[in-house]
Amino acid sequence: MNEKLLSDRLHTVAKYIPKKAYFADIGSDHAYLPSYICSNDSTSFAIAGELNDGPFQSAKDNVKALNLTSQIDVVKGNGLEVIANYPVRQIVIAGMGGGLIRSILDSGKDKLSNIERVIVQPNVDAHLVREWFSTHCYQLVAEQIIKEDGHIYEVLVADHGDGLIGYHDLKKELLFGPHLLREKNETFKEKWELEKNNRLRVIEQMKQARTINHEKLTTFKQEVKVIEEVLQGAGDGTHT
Repeated sequence: MNEKLLSDRLHTVAKYIPKKAYFADIGSDHAYLPSYICSNDSTSFAIAGELNDGPFQSAKDNVKALNLTSQIDVVKGNGLEVIANYPVRQIVIAGMGGGLIRSILDSGKDKLSNIERVIVQPNVDAHLVREWFSTHCYQLVAEQIIKEDGHIYEVLVADHGDGLIGYHDLKKELLFGPHLLREKNETFKEKWELEKNNRLRVIEQMKQARTINHEKLTTFKQEVKVIEEVLQGAGDGTHT
């Protein structure tokens, strides 16, 4: 498969899919990720799950064109219902909001008993997925933050295990990401500078409101303070 079809964010996701994988890509769109993995590893098998007619047909056409029908099943369905009849071991959910990803995991949690690894790439609200992992026996083992075409994306990788391992300051690390917080690369700093400015803008708007929600205002102010501390190097999640 032409690697150029795969975006940087999906290349990042692909790095965490093991050899001899049996994985499902939920909301697979054109099945680019399963096609890339299975083209490069003849021992892998994938489910390309897609709900919408257009992308579903496109995924089927792409898989057929690449002669990968023996390795990839394109299945029409909603969320994790597409894995019901398959011995899937890994799940990928990429390119959606964190709230929707959490909802998909929650709705299909009865199908997760044999899932060893969950890889997600939320476009926004990654903290919602971290919270879900922490309370559903999935240990966050890796995180990456990347910038592509002017957008900043986070990739989270969680393996079946104790969801609270690796956290020292739970509330803060759920928001920023424990691994990202320790590394604090330039993309991380850029993201949280933007997040801080967004909150400051909201605070100013709230102050102009006829009725001020003081509780919400206090929350935003506290978040700005924590973000500033993190950006200045204090409280980076490392402990001596």
